[in-house]
Amino acid sequence: MLFNSVDFLIFFPVVCLVYFLMPRRAKNLWLLAASYYFYMAWNPKYALLILASTAVTYLGGLLIGWAGGLEDKRRGGRLKKLFLGLSFGVNLGILAVFKYLGFFLSTLERVLSTVGVAFRAPALDILLPVGISFYTFQALSYTADVYRGELRPRKNFLTYALYVSFFPQLVAGPIERSGHLLEQLEADRPFDYLAARSGLLRMLWGLFQKVVIADRLAIFVDAVYAAPASAPGAAVALATVFFTVQIYCDFAGYSNIAIGAARVLGVELTENFRQPYLAVSIRDFWRRWHISLSSWFRDYLYIPLGGSRKGRGRRMLNILIVFLASGLWHGAQWHFVLWGLLHGVYQCVGDLTEGPRRRLRELLRIREKGLAHRAAATAVTFVLVTLAFAVFRAGSVSDAALILRSILTGLRPAALSGGVLYTFGLDALDLAAAGGSVALLAGVDVVKELRPGQNLVERQCLPVRWAVYLILIFAILVLGVYGPGYDASSFIYFAF
Repeated sequence: MLFNSVDFLIFFPVVCLVYFLMPRRAKNLWLLAASYYFYMAWNPKYALLILASTAVTYLGGLLIGWAGGLEDKRRGGRLKKLFLGLSFGVNLGILAVFKYLGFFLSTLERVLSTVGVAFRAPALDILLPVGISFYTFQALSYTADVYRGELRPRKNFLTYALYVSFFPQLVAGPIERSGHLLEQLEADRPFDYLAARSGLLRMLWGLFQKVVIADRLAIFVDAVYAAPASAPGAAVALATVFFTVQIYCDFAGYSNIAIGAARVLGVELTENFRQPYLAVSIRDFWRRWHISLSSWFRDYLYIPLGGSRKGRGRRMLNILIVFLASGLWHGAQWHFVLWGLLHGVYQCVGDLTEGPRRRLRELLRIREKGLAHRAAATAVTFVLVTLAFAVFRAGSVSDAALILRSILTGLRPAALSGGVLYTFGLDALDLAAAGGSVALLAGVDVVKELRPGQNLVERQCLPVRWAVYLILIFAILVLGVYGPGYDASSFIYFAF
């Protein structure tokens, strides 16, 4: 069930109405049933995978807690490691089979063929369960937190099952930490008018980002990337910039709808984006982009590997490992791995050149926090991120090389004159609507950057607030991109 579908427009109000009419003891059971129904709308049998992941990590938490209470601390420590390993092994094994087995076998076939060994990878008919990477990581964080002693193991299976399957963030995050979400699900959550109003506004903004901006830009992007070799370099470059905006609006739009829906239900989810295209470095970008995944890899991979505690060389190796893992998390294709590697290399190069760049600024008397320097750093970061997204969007490594070559060597804006620009699915009116919407998005992000933590709309008087609500609803209904009968398009990160 998609957030931007008519089905969800019916589903969500019904869930909320019943939820707030029910007694407290029944609320979580109702949300659990609604969450499983929400997920089963895609494929009922894959609910068994969530249930399996939930059962394994729930049991793992109980066993780790039991082992930690043994009088024999050495034996308890060994058992804790065993139960942690089993929990991670089973969950990552399920993820590997459904997401990476075909990729591994096809890669093995190519590698063996280069050394003259005949091996044909079997054809696998395995459909990737939507959201499996998200809920697997969320479930594993619970086991890891219990192992570290940061969280007590939960005995209420229904509440824990709701933590793993909570429908607003089930299929595309944010990836919640166990302590943050579990404690809220265990608390009383009465109806709060101001929270509900704020949540509904957040949902409207997320829908605007998705159907007005992302889905419109997707038309141009899909047309160019379907045959990049036949498109002018300027069109490929423009499509890549469009994709950089599209994926932001698509993913941040989902996160905003998820955060808003959860807020209506009395739950605060983790912020997943913080004006990422205003970042002044690649490191700063990853503090702002998909924050819940970045922090997950930091806490559960980068720091256990040693972080920055073992010298510069080891720190850079750890960074490369983390970003290779992040690329592979995004998809079982080599171009996703290359995308992750690019971001790792970006950060390593940034670290190596930090000293020379600082001395150059001092020599030229450039203030690091000055507006001109910040603008230049933001522009360079955006270009680097955009070039990496060209690799991300490409269908393969060879396509990525072709696209980057086309951008870097064939960038002639004049090639889009004479109506060529309108041959990729968007007419002048569509491009004007896209430009105006992106300008509004940029303005909102700048205001949020300058005034963090303030919601200017909610502070306005009633007529102004309602004017904003109605304008957003009008834009979604009139300017939104839909298929026949207001068909909804999927979110990009559902594929991961």
